[in-house]
Amino acid sequence: MDDPYAPARDALDGDGLAGGAADSDPAVLAARLDADDPLSAFADRYHVPDDGLYMDGNSLGPASDAAIASLDRVVDEWRERLISGWTDADPPWFEVGERLGDALAPLVGADPSEVVVGNSITVNIHTLIGTFLDELLAGNGPEREGVAAADGTWAPGGEPGGDPAVLVNELDFPSDHYAIRAQLRQRGIDPDEKLRVVESSDGRTIDPRDVEAALAAHDDVGIVFMPTALYRSGQLFDVERIADAAHAAGAFAGFDAAHSAGAVPHAFGDAGVDFAVWCTYKYLNAGPGSIGALFVADRHHGLTPALTGWWGHEKATQFEMNMTYTPADSAGAWQIGTPPLLAAAPLEGSVELLREAGIERLRAKSLALTDFLIALVDDRLPEVSVGTPREHAARGGHVALEHPDAERLSRALTDRGAVVDFRPPNVVRVCPAAPYTSFADVLAVVDEIEAILDSGAHESYATGEGGVT
Repeated sequence: MDDPYAPARDALDGDGLAGGAADSDPAVLAARLDADDPLSAFADRYHVPDDGLYMDGNSLGPASDAAIASLDRVVDEWRERLISGWTDADPPWFEVGERLGDALAPLVGADPSEVVVGNSITVNIHTLIGTFLDELLAGNGPEREGVAAADGTWAPGGEPGGDPAVLVNELDFPSDHYAIRAQLRQRGIDPDEKLRVVESSDGRTIDPRDVEAALAAHDDVGIVFMPTALYRSGQLFDVERIADAAHAAGAFAGFDAAHSAGAVPHAFGDAGVDFAVWCTYKYLNAGPGSIGALFVADRHHGLTPALTGWWGHEKATQFEMNMTYTPADSAGAWQIGTPPLLAAAPLEGSVELLREAGIERLRAKSLALTDFLIALVDDRLPEVSVGTPREHAARGGHVALEHPDAERLSRALTDRGAVVDFRPPNVVRVCPAAPYTSFADVLAVVDEIEAILDSGAHESYATGEGGVT
């Protein structure tokens, strides 16, 4: 079958929307793309405003019929079964973390035992960074076949006993740095000295060569922790390249996949990733404050997590209530407390909907939607810059539109029913998420932006009012 999304890619890569062909009319092109879209029917299974444009799924995905159904089922089980739901519900609640981990594993290229849901994303950063810091302090490094430096031992500069550093970047989501600094402090390590930060050369993106240069310049880096996609610009990282660079320097490779999981297919196993974390309320559409998820490569199973709790105990003897902790021999060991069933239940339905659509097909449509958006911005919004990489391999699921009055523009758009969000200092993030966004929706958002800027309607809005976006 021919690529149904090729016209969107051609509009961006070729003569844009001013080439003179029939499809240079954006309304005609949008209608053609929507008519040929094999995923178009999925939109009817999500709850988005009929009279609005929801372009903020990179912050909070919408409810779906499937997510609501799985939540309703668990509520009914709670009502009818009470405590017996842990063993007698269908499926039993007791296995929720592992079972939903199994469902998520194909989306990130992992074996089922390597993924579990539990805790929150920030708690998972704490426990995983802490775990691997403890490994380094014990003299244990990564083990990667064929990589001389990743030989399972760790000693900076060849001298045992040195404190490990963690390499991050200056465009990270701040919470990641908060957690890492806390874990360093708890081990008596000064984060001002040992949290090493790769700077951005353009304020938008991180060049992988700068990550590699930082590793070459500092022999004490024991963990490289990077996002799979930057939350502001939407730059998608080359996970395998960064993991290879980390291992070549004798460091563990960890990732925060919050801004890509569910929108971008990953291959954490093949890429050699040591550990990763992500949330489930963005592209996975599991609801506000839904449960977190994590990946730990099977070569690390059996380690004692930095934050231990009874839900990470081996399942076979968990209810024997032994005072000695025995970690599960899987990613399940990094669970801590009893899973919040009502925060996990919607994920069951939402992830099955994504698996039905197919992560590769979702990625193809996502790229086409953002191709079309960028082409429209180029053609019609000369005062707006695109801060997201144009190359498919370096682009996540949203587009960063840069404008000096971005905050006021985002408020004006939201008041007109086009829900976007603002990120300081000058970014309006627009996320045409593949499961429920049409090409006509993308065109309508650009129409709104053009109308607001042409009329100056945004100039009446105040700035600096904050708020959750």
